[in-house]
Amino acid sequence: MVEWFTNLDIVLQALIATLFTWGLTALGASLVFFMKEIDQKVLDGMLGFAAGVMIAASFWSLLAPAIDMAEGGPLPPWLVVAIGFLLGAFFLRIVDRYLPHLHIGEPIENAEGVKSHFQKSALLVLAITLHNIPEGLAVGVAFGAVTGNLGGATLASAIALAIGIGIQNFPEGAAVSMPLRREGLSRRKSFMYGQASGIVEPIAGVIGAIAVISMKAILPYALAFAAGAMIFVVVEELIPESQANNNTHIATMGAIVGFTVMMILDVALG
Repeated sequence: MVEWFTNLDIVLQALIATLFTWGLTALGASLVFFMKEIDQKVLDGMLGFAAGVMIAASFWSLLAPAIDMAEGGPLPPWLVVAIGFLLGAFFLRIVDRYLPHLHIGEPIENAEGVKSHFQKSALLVLAITLHNIPEGLAVGVAFGAVTGNLGGATLASAIALAIGIGIQNFPEGAAVSMPLRREGLSRRKSFMYGQASGIVEPIAGVIGAIAVISMKAILPYALAFAAGAMIFVVVEELIPESQANNNTHIATMGAIVGFTVMMILDVALG
């Protein structure tokens, strides 16, 4: 099975990896078929876990390889990575500014982005979709970077990143479907909306892989870009949502555990 995967085209590998992360989003959303709601402390802990995974992945799987790749280039490595990182965060800030979305637990009056007539369910899905754009992009760029034959990027580390992103997608799927069920939607509709939030990951993953394969010179910038986008999501969305219900210690420990899990995955597999 491993040999079969490694012999595939790198873009196809990125597609399969991001379909896996989407699948775990759907698996998390499927919890709605077995329960109507999830304890808020558990949900906050899972959101904290997701934040920890994304922070660790941003460094171990993206920024560290980007620094290695930038060595020996025309610009100082720190400048290359800083430019890519800031561009990634700025890109997500623009998306956050204009994409209509609603944070979990917020009334519809607090919807962000441009004004729209979307229902609360659609706004919740768009909020998680916003999380998933940089996640899919990060996985795709990581797989695409393997073709660069530069230090720091390996197939094993790209697979480790996909596994880590997939694990933290599980609570994100539940974080969409459960509130929708509480709002009165059927289990089926709640599940469909929950899993739909992950559809963007395979799309972003394939785009990221193709981009870095086509323009290998942008590899370190692309890796740092994905890291900046993920850190923006963590600070802007995940951490505030995980601590909004005063379960700060649970959310914090969830983040510590998530960081540790992702670090172990990357170091052990990469």
